[in-house]
Amino acid sequence: MGKVCAGVVGKSPEDDSGSGSSISDEELRAFLEESERGANASVRKEPSARARMVTERLRQQDARGEAPAGWRTGPVAGERRADRKRRTWAFVGVPVAIALAVVAMRPSLLPGDPFGAGPEALSASPLPAETSVPTAAPDEVDPDRPTVDRPFAGSPALAWADGEAGIVLPPAKAVGTWSKAQVEQALRQTRKLLVDANLDPVTLRGGRPETALDVIEPQQKDLHARLNAALNRPDKEHDPLTLFSRFDPRELRLAGDVVKTRGRMTFTAGEDASVAVHADYTFVYPLARAEKGATEVSRAIVRRVLDVRLPDPAKYRATPGKISVRNYQLDIGNSACDVYDGFLHPNFSTSGPTEPAPTGPTVDPYDRSKDIDADRGKGCGVVSRS
Repeated sequence: MGKVCAGVVGKSPEDDSGSGSSISDEELRAFLEESERGANASVRKEPSARARMVTERLRQQDARGEAPAGWRTGPVAGERRADRKRRTWAFVGVPVAIALAVVAMRPSLLPGDPFGAGPEALSASPLPAETSVPTAAPDEVDPDRPTVDRPFAGSPALAWADGEAGIVLPPAKAVGTWSKAQVEQALRQTRKLLVDANLDPVTLRGGRPETALDVIEPQQKDLHARLNAALNRPDKEHDPLTLFSRFDPRELRLAGDVVKTRGRMTFTAGEDASVAVHADYTFVYPLARAEKGATEVSRAIVRRVLDVRLPDPAKYRATPGKISVRNYQLDIGNSACDVYDGFLHPNFSTSGPTEPAPTGPTVDPYDRSKDIDADRGKGCGVVSRS
């Protein structure tokens, strides 16, 4: 509408001498629009000089039978309605388009959860990879109760990486007599051991962790014998949980497909002409009972510290590409104590006490700022959160 008016105002008037001059389409349109405005106005206004001029010319043409149809009645009803619709859409459409653009860029501005993303997607900000020892435990979060749909609600692990994505290798570089490629091989083999021992679905359901066993140096015969005995006939002296995370599928199932992971891996030139790799990772497992329809969720938190070596086979009796496990430590949060069946047993709030009262200290299983307490295994403690 504004453009039409601007065009009429800026256009030079035609020569109106002579009674036989015809009315141009633009003049007729302007005249009809001005007539409509005058008809709809609450206060009658004097027609402009141009309107009077056009009206007189139309009357002369009408007397000769040459006037365009509809000049006395103005625009037909359909044209007026279409014009009003155009003005309405122009008024409403622009703000709507702007609002849609803003929502597309920032969907979190919408109230509630219209896209079904869940509170996790709206509130959790992924943490960067851990590259050094944390200075403190993670901050407290809202004590939200976990559900099957939101298994990490109320947990610091909500912002941790998913599964293997949390095991980030440091950039490899040559150390001592070892090349960059050899160091990278040691890191990859350590990662393979961690993934198969703590994240592989077969291992988690109580299966045999073949890949993890395969990367361990075959010359470590005592370790292999101990691990095989633990997997085949677990007891207090032979516990597969010392190296592998396992749950009884007859009792438990993972709540969802995600295990949260956080930790770091470092390397140095080790003794005996080796590459020494140090790994420190925490895994958070959301679990529900195996029976159909079970909805209560509990979380088991497992922290593992591994020290491995990649010896030089040219100098020592070693298998190329295999890593030697020198040390492994374990810290389990929220699992039954003094049960040696080879599986983790997280505590559910609706189960009630099933074992003697804890005698150990209260600990935060998410606190990665401290080393694993070697004396903690002497008593069954209490977790401050799960």
